Parts: sequence; C-alpha cells; structure tokens
Amino acid sequence: MSATIGEIAGVFYDRMFTAHPELLRDLFNRGNQANGEQRQALAGSIVAFARSLVEHPAFPPETMLNRIAHKHASLGVTKDQYEIVHTHLFAAIAEVLGDAATEEVVAAWDEVYWLMADALTTIETRLYAEANAPDGDAWRDHRVVGRYPEATDTITLLLEPADGAPLPSFRPGQYVSVQVELPDGAHQIRQYSISGTSANALAITVKRIDGEVSSHLHEHCTEGDVLRGSAPFGDVVLDEGTNPVLLVSAGIGCTPMISMLRHLATTASPRQVIAVHADRSEHTHAFRADLDQLAAKLPDATVHVWYEEPQEPWPAERTGLVDLSALDIPEDATAYVCGPLPFMRAVRAQLLELGVPASDIHYEVFGPDLWLAQEPTSVPA
Repeated sequence: MSATIGEIAGVFYDRMFTAHPELLRDLFNRGNQANGEQRQALAGSIVAFARSLVEHPAFPPETMLNRIAHKHASLGVTKDQYEIVHTHLFAAIAEVLGDAATEEVVAAWDEVYWLMADALTTIETRLYAEANAPDGDAWRDHRVVGRYPEATDTITLLLEPADGAPLPSFRPGQYVSVQVELPDGAHQIRQYSISGTSANALAITVKRIDGEVSSHLHEHCTEGDVLRGSAPFGDVVLDEGTNPVLLVSAGIGCTPMISMLRHLATTASPRQVIAVHADRSEHTHAFRADLDQLAAKLPDATVHVWYEEPQEPWPAERTGLVDLSALDIPEDATAYVCGPLPFMRAVRAQLLELGVPASDIHYEVFGPDLWLAQEPTSVPA
C-alpha cells in the first residue's frame, strides 16, 4: 500500500488553514494554494530531503535547504511555526494512511521532519542575525519615491526606507519580500528581485501577471505610498570568481540578471560575460537598453537576444527559442538562469550538452520551486 506525499500535502494545508486562517490570509500565497503549486513544492522538497538522507546520509542537501531557508526568512517564518506545521502534517499523514500509519511509519517520518526543520531553523537563525533581525522580524516600512514603466505591463518601483535609515547591503541576484494590504483585508506577500538602486532607494521591477499582488501594485501603488518590505534574501547570487559568467533569462527573469550585470559593470570586471535573453518581443523586453549599455562598459561582454515575435528587420537565427549551441559557451563558465520553469529546464539541458557541469548551473525560481516536484512522490506505507 502506498500514499502520495502530494495527497498528504493537500490534506495538511486544508487542516492547517482551517485551524489558522490567518496563515493563508497573511503569510502563504493564496494563488499558489489555489492552483496546487505550493503543495507540489512541499511534496517535492520532503521527498528530495528523505531521498538524500537515504542515499547520502552524511551530506544534507544544502542547496535545497538554503533556498527554502532564504524564502522562509524573507517571509518572517519563525521556529514556533514549525510546531504548527508538524501538528497538522502528521494529522494529515494519519488521515491519509489510515491503518497503514503504523508507529514505525510515523516515527520514521517524524525523524525526517525534525531533521529537516532543525536544519532549516539553523540556517534561518543565521540569516536573521545577518539581517540584524534576531527575532525574525526583518520587515520595515518603505516609501515609494519613484515609479516608471520598464516595458509593456512592467514597472519599476523605487523603495526608500521610511525611517531614513541607509539601505541594507545586498548581493547581486537577491530579492526582497513586499507585503500589500488587499481590499479584503488580507496582507499578501510576494518576492521581487532587486533590479538596481537609486540614491537611497532599492529598485524592484514588477511584471503585471494574473496575480493579486502584482495587479495591486500596478493599479494602486503610487509615489508617496508606504509598503512593507523585508531585508534582502536569496541564495542565487553572483559569485566572486574570475571564470566566465553566463547570464540566461526569459521574460521578467531578467531582473536578477540585470542586477548581476550592473555589479559587473560597476566594478569594471575583467571576466568574460555572456548575456542571453529571450522575450516575446521588443515591447515586452524590460531593460533592453540597459542590457546593451551595461555590457558596453565591460571589456569582454556580449549580448544575445531572441524574440518570438520580433519586429522587422530581425535576424532569423535570433527568432524563436534560445539556442545556446549557436554561441561559444566556455565549459568553465558559471551559469545563472531565470525564467519560466520549462525555459530553465531546456537551458539546463543545453548547457549540460555543451559540457557545463551541473554544479555550475544555478537557477532562480519565481514562486514555489517545482523543480523537485517532477519526481515520483510515492511514499511507502
């Protein structure tokens, strides 16, 4: 007999939000709950962690744990909330497995849960300390001091600390959480990459998608408004090496990449830089001019853009989907990838074929990390 972790995850969230409706209202992404993506991500992470314990017990999956911990820290997750999750997760296990939830099965998964929870809280405690928020409260008010269009359905907002404090330090590629109050009183949170800075303000760039927060920011956020924002977090950041850098993005996935490119240009990096971007057309391509201008400041940088629906004239070899085989990609390059999940999977496959090691390919996911959720999630009962 077996039961899928995905089914357990669904029952778990239903139970937890019934007992704690404030978590769905003010912490979890309601859209990702509605479309099932969050439960897929939870299932994938639990199975990946359990598989790692079996296959490599001495080597915890640090990349996965760091990614989750950074997201948790950006939301303000605290240690006591792991107790809430434990209560409702194990009630869901008992409900779904029924008689198969023997003492041995429950004990085994209890051990897996607390090993993962303890590892995460250790990382999160360090992240909060680095953000000068030892109690887990890394939030502060920010005043919107600028708003301007970046491309079709894309705007940049400049956020200045409302208390006049200096900007927090951040690494190229990191993001901040933004919390908005919606008409029904919910306080929903989303993460946005830091696309740049201006004076004493952080820049975030928001594409209008079918989502509550992005639509709210586009329709209602104006200069002078105050938004709650977190300290910067995120584990996919530009390394300090000297080897070639490959930046590959699609759509609004350009935001962490433009931050990395700005840093490379500002520091006059001698590294070889290859910037690749895919978009629908010139009109939807945010930071199109910045891409060329920043690359021009570097001694060894090239830009390669693909459009699905380009205006004439546009070279045929740059129409359609990104084809990295058409470029000279060094095997020792460190690659950073951001965009829709199918795009990132396709890019990763191309890079592996070109000889770039998997360990040198880093990706950033906007929303739940469904990369791990594609594997079978059957759990013996």
